[in-house]
Amino acid sequence: MNILFAASEIEPFAKSGGLADVCGTLPRELEAAGHEVVVFMPAYRCVRRCEQPITPTSIELAVPVGSKLISGRLLESRLPNSDIPVYLVEQADYFDRNELYGENGESYTDNCERFVFFCRAVLEAARLMELEIDLVHANDWQTALLPVYLNTEFLDAPPFTDVATLLTIHNLAYQGRFWHWDMLLTGLDWKYFNWRQMEFYGQLNLLKSGIAFADAINTVSPTYATEIQGSEQGCGLEGALQGRSSDLSGILNGIDSLVWNPSRDPYLAMKYTVANWREGKARNKVSLQKQLGLQVNDSLPMVGIVGRLASQKGWDLILPVMKQWLKTIDVQWVVLGTGQPEYETELLNLQHAHQDKFSMNLQFNEGLAHMIEAASDMFLMPSEFEPCGLNQMYSMAYGSVPIVRRTGGLADTVINCNERNLDNGTATGFSFGPFLPQSLEQALAKAVCCFQNGQATWNLLVENGMKNDWSWAASTARYVELYEKTLTLRRQTHQHV
Repeated sequence: MNILFAASEIEPFAKSGGLADVCGTLPRELEAAGHEVVVFMPAYRCVRRCEQPITPTSIELAVPVGSKLISGRLLESRLPNSDIPVYLVEQADYFDRNELYGENGESYTDNCERFVFFCRAVLEAARLMELEIDLVHANDWQTALLPVYLNTEFLDAPPFTDVATLLTIHNLAYQGRFWHWDMLLTGLDWKYFNWRQMEFYGQLNLLKSGIAFADAINTVSPTYATEIQGSEQGCGLEGALQGRSSDLSGILNGIDSLVWNPSRDPYLAMKYTVANWREGKARNKVSLQKQLGLQVNDSLPMVGIVGRLASQKGWDLILPVMKQWLKTIDVQWVVLGTGQPEYETELLNLQHAHQDKFSMNLQFNEGLAHMIEAASDMFLMPSEFEPCGLNQMYSMAYGSVPIVRRTGGLADTVINCNERNLDNGTATGFSFGPFLPQSLEQALAKAVCCFQNGQATWNLLVENGMKNDWSWAASTARYVELYEKTLTLRRQTHQHV
């Protein structure tokens, strides 16, 4: 199968979150399964610093954006450890900027124009290169216009005849909503600006547009695919998703087991496997305690947290529990991440007051993220919502027992430590339901008690998590199955049009 994969960020070229990790790994897994993949991404300023070889091509682009004809060109690279070409769309006015989507907490005001150009540039480049394409895989709102164009003005245009489209929603909260006059930028007929297709409460909504026009839609966990069809997590698009429910599915992300593997991780003080995890985790804990200035004691419970300091990640639950526990309970906390200023301030104040028990690291540091997974006994992830989540899978692979809220991909991956799941030998962590501090505290207390007093149970949790296959193998097979189903349905439908 020939797959064109388009995304606004791809590791290692550009990254602001988990989208980049998925889009940097899934194409390689598809290639390993025998498929031909080409990848497209904008050539942001940060691409120059990605340490990958990048060469200019002879392909010059000129595409309409509203009433203007915008020029650009293609650069070419490769996904690491693969033969997959990465085509980077260069357009300095749109993409030569400090950040990907905005600065100082504000989105760029021309984001609609930027990604209209990107989507049109992808299709124009595919046409000029005469690419053989069976399916276009779009990701999130930034590329959601691809299925719209392919099912409207490019419907029968070579090389796009019979090309199927899949839209993956990585996080429904981000939709690409713009004022209605930005519809002019798309170049599409105003007839599509209606409540069933591109209009959303008087605005242009790019993600809704993709949902309306894509041949198939998926998101990144089965539970999240169900949740987003309800009012609580539908973000206003639950009706549109319910209308496409027969075309909507959930496929869990995997983790890159070449990068996230404690038996080969170059960042660790000691590499380890499920056979010697006790020694390995103890060695890494002591090393991290020394590095961060914490009390050195490998028997102290250590709780790790890595990720954005955002309300979605459950910080309104974590902070009240953390403040109380730092005063009364002998547990160490290690946090890595940046985010909302009010959380950053509170956490820095807590670190100042409890330096032997708490380390706050306001940065993104890949090596430290790996060390926290290896050193911590528990990993805390009480998200308000979580489409898939990767850190809980990293944690289980590294023998750090996850404590999570039962939502989205967290519900699909972490098996709660209760009597039934212990009896059948499947438990891997601790989960709770209500989005309340007391619910988090109960789960955390249960985990600490188990760590200190239930060694056999703790060993089972750690080893179950480490033995599970968190790689992309199963997920890739499901994507291939979805591609084939989508392509078959597309061709059958198109024959009858």
